[in-house]
Amino acid sequence: MKKSSFVAMILGTISGVLFALGMCMALLPEWDSFKEGIVFGAVGIVLGLITLFVWRKMENKEPIKLSGKSVLCIAIGVVGAIVLGVGMCFCLVWEKFVIGTLIGLVGIVALLSLIPIIKGIK
Repeated sequence: MKKSSFVAMILGTISGVLFALGMCMALLPEWDSFKEGIVFGAVGIVLGLITLFVWRKMENKEPIKLSGKSVLCIAIGVVGAIVLGVGMCFCLVWEKFVIGTLIGLVGIVALLSLIPIIKGIK
């Protein structure tokens, strides 16, 4: 295993654990630690971004350049994941299965549309 991969694995694991713990702290009312959870989640996100930059530097890769296509793909991915999550909430939390399934399908279609956008149709 290369040193860059090992460093990325360790930093990525730590950032993922911090983010997950922060979200649990923020979203579970039994824990009564919303503010602390937001801090932990934010630290996890920042450490994840630092991991990306450190790994790219160790691999001697150029900095990430954002184009219009990459920003569009990121936006579609984020919106699709949120819409899918809202559909799941409708089904599992509010027990509105028909509308939740329809909303979830819209999110799935949005996420599936990323494949032809990124790879193209040949």
